Amino acid sequence: MAKEDYYKILGVERNADDAEIKKAYRKLAIKYHPDQNPNDKAAEEKFKELSHAYDILKDPQKRSAYDQFGEAAFQNGGMGGAGGFHSGREYASNFSDIFEDLFGGGFGGFGGGGGQQQRAKANTRGSDLRYNMEISLDEAFSGTKKEIRVNTYDDCDKCEGKGSADSSGATTCKTCNGQGAVRMQQGFFSVQRTCHDCGGSGQVIKNPCKKCGGAGRVKKDKTLSVNIPAGVEEGTRIRLSGEGEAGVRNGDAGDLYIFLSVKAHSIFKRDEDDLHVQVPVKMTIAAIGGSIEVPTIEGKKVKLTIPEGTQTAEKFRLKGKGMSVLNSGQRGDMFIHVKVETPKNLTKKQKDLLAEFDGTCGSKTSPESESFFDKVKNLWDSN
Repeated sequence: MAKEDYYKILGVERNADDAEIKKAYRKLAIKYHPDQNPNDKAAEEKFKELSHAYDILKDPQKRSAYDQFGEAAFQNGGMGGAGGFHSGREYASNFSDIFEDLFGGGFGGFGGGGGQQQRAKANTRGSDLRYNMEISLDEAFSGTKKEIRVNTYDDCDKCEGKGSADSSGATTCKTCNGQGAVRMQQGFFSVQRTCHDCGGSGQVIKNPCKKCGGAGRVKKDKTLSVNIPAGVEEGTRIRLSGEGEAGVRNGDAGDLYIFLSVKAHSIFKRDEDDLHVQVPVKMTIAAIGGSIEVPTIEGKKVKLTIPEGTQTAEKFRLKGKGMSVLNSGQRGDMFIHVKVETPKNLTKKQKDLLAEFDGTCGSKTSPESESFFDKVKNLWDSN
């Protein structure tokens, strides 16, 4: 497929959440689905393109890799070879995600049989969780360790996650015959829904645990320690495997995704791995030259030589004094933007000295001013 931005393909912003991405795909997939456009090759290709983009962006790991490295993350088999077009069965899996919203269950029009047991097992897995964390620019530079509290489902300590109050355990659900799902016809579509009697597990507890009601999990606050590496940026996602919701009756736990935002700094502005800072410089130093001390992000001072005749907005580069580069021992650069400061609150003597100095100045002292007013004079004379 063409190397087009996956976000543009789905018509969403790069900061779109999972619900927005899913909604955009649902709308476009229904519009371009081959059943809606028989014998239309263009629509078929568009549907494949949409499904490929959605396959990447719906998966937090694939999306994170794409955001950082683009399609290069999926070349040569990277991320399980996600860079190429998928089979029709995999496109059907994407479309199934959409029809779960519309009909409350799986879409059975594609892919054939054999998926019921896999779906039943998947339904016992706990949900993934999202946690929004704000850190300072200083913490993003040096890295930090944070403790967070998450209210989530965790294994029931009364029944150790089994859901049963005793050793009687569970029996096969009679409604779905242990499949965890029931299939029914809704017009043109064959729809697979999660079994309401067993909740998708395929089993029914004989004597449910009173604390968790047989689910094997209960709501509780959990404290977690999160390591933030040096060099993280706005929007960086950190995945804590198995720290999401506990699964039903010892099912696999989901994952917890930490979404980072970085607070604006009072002095420094970040541009990827570089830092920018505006520094006021005395008029006298800017005129005759000298040195000043400038701050660095790690709280130190660095001497900077100011050449004579320095003007406002001139920029100086300090190599290796910028942000830490993620997963690297390197650093970006720091750029000093000069702002020449005009003296204020002068005494009479100081004003007299400046007036005397101004009287000795000519075109060589202020070439830009002389040039500007020459142009203005010519404009006035022409009128």
